[in-house]
Amino acid sequence: MIRKHSATLHGHRTSISLEEAFWSELRRLAAERAMPLARLIAEVDDKRAAGANLSSALRLHVLDALRGEAGRKPDIGHVRSN
Repeated sequence: MIRKHSATLHGHRTSISLEEAFWSELRRLAAERAMPLARLIAEVDDKRAAGANLSSALRLHVLDALRGEAGRKPDIGHVRSN
């Protein structure tokens, strides 16, 4: 089931729609880094490619994290370099 959440990123409210499994993984990843979920979302937002959908970028972030935990190389091609 897709759940919609609201967040404030850089002073602007936005809503994000993700399946509950992705929300759970994002909360876990934030907890592992001892950071608020909103800060993790802001980091992903800052790194996503111009024009990329935030919900999609968050799904890809979770996928990359899980790949890394499984010992496979994350595919970070969807993120712009700084």
